[in-house]
Amino acid sequence: MGSSVNLSDIGTRLQNPDLKWQQEQVADLLHRQSLAFPGAQPVSFSRHHIHELQQRDYFMCEKTDGIRCLLYLTQFVNEDGQRVEVQFLIDRKNDYYYIPRDALHIPTPPPEGVKEDFDVANFHLGTLLDGELVLQRLKEGGQRLAYLMFDILALDGESVMNKPFDRRLARLQQQVARPYRKFTDRYPEDAKTFPFQPELKAMELPYGTEMMFKDRIPNLPHGNDGLIFTCVGTEYVSGTDQHILKWKPPHENTIDFRLVLGDFPMLEDEDGTYPDWDACPDLELHVNHGDSRSAGSGTAGGYHRFANLTLTPPEWTAFKSLQQPLDGRIIECYRDPATGHWRPKIEDRDGTPRFRDDKTDANHISTVNSVLQSIEDAVGEGDLIEAAGRIKKGYKRRQAEKVEGDRRAAEEERKRRREGQMGQGQGQGQGLQGRGQGGGVQQQQGNGQVRREESLQAKVVVGQEEEDDDGPRYDDE
Repeated sequence: MGSSVNLSDIGTRLQNPDLKWQQEQVADLLHRQSLAFPGAQPVSFSRHHIHELQQRDYFMCEKTDGIRCLLYLTQFVNEDGQRVEVQFLIDRKNDYYYIPRDALHIPTPPPEGVKEDFDVANFHLGTLLDGELVLQRLKEGGQRLAYLMFDILALDGESVMNKPFDRRLARLQQQVARPYRKFTDRYPEDAKTFPFQPELKAMELPYGTEMMFKDRIPNLPHGNDGLIFTCVGTEYVSGTDQHILKWKPPHENTIDFRLVLGDFPMLEDEDGTYPDWDACPDLELHVNHGDSRSAGSGTAGGYHRFANLTLTPPEWTAFKSLQQPLDGRIIECYRDPATGHWRPKIEDRDGTPRFRDDKTDANHISTVNSVLQSIEDAVGEGDLIEAAGRIKKGYKRRQAEKVEGDRRAAEEERKRRREGQMGQGQGQGQGLQGRGQGGGVQQQQGNGQVRREESLQAKVVVGQEEEDDDGPRYDDE
């Protein structure tokens, strides 16, 4: 389903020098030297990751079968010096697609003290979101295009990549998703004209796998091909992130290869020997052995044959019916568990192969090995459900330890303040000795001032803690 989304239908692909200029703007925003695609990439789920889920806090969400892209919110300044809201979609090829002016509006929260849900006249500047475009089925019939947001790299000119995932999620929810939802609630007719609907992707605790498999996933309005587990406490990492785990059912564990057409079968008749251009040629699957850090930049090299692609006659007919170039394209394949042969992933809607034209490079050999390990480990739905109790036990233990740690820290802070207050009181008392009852009144007034200052200081500290403690609040009310 995801591959049926074409970014060219939404926006205009930038060409150089405009493309490079926008890439440089994003690199500066994120404090990166590289102009390559800055998005994070997961690793395939293996059996040892079950233990990882027991030892560290993770959030879980369904893996949408869509097109992965970043959404860049910025501005232009027109000839009259006015700020104009602008958005770009960025695919994994690092191509930028300009969304037509006034086609989409994502408002900011209101200014402090203003009792509104959003600031309709203002928009985000220097904001980079991570998500997935997907076609969704509507209950009343028809389809709509949604952008499911699951992370944020920068917010209003500030990179948040160094913040832990839960705090990034909270900022995404409070500063972007909630104001947008309130805006569309008030102006639903305007929202219907937008090219897609941004939504915050629902996150769950990692032990809710049975609920996901039996309730959530069967009722999704879009395609799904697994689960994603993201570590709560880690920073955002461009490129491969060992703390983002991609679980797929065995039949969905796929590899993206580069397809290379080999020799065609030969025909022989009285006129001689010649290739049979209608027959299926040797179809080789190649993987990238180049520098994995440059994958996606168009510079990765060192492709080597990995295996051959096995097709049935009807599948080869479907390949030919596309009337498109085949050699050199990226194709998504799975390993047939019965034969061990590599087979093409087929689109449900029309029976054609799934070409990954959103990608410049095939999977790197390190990714291939990771997927093969997942295939060999064969962690199924039952394994995740069976492990849920142990995962929950570990999660609850860590939460209890955190509560106890916070309690002890608060008690230590109260003790420190009491000792400081007593020390100040003793010093003032010694200075007032021999001055009679009036001195006692002054001492009481002095202690009262200390208490007022302490109270004020406590409010400031609490205010700072409240400002910094922007962990996820999923009620979003």
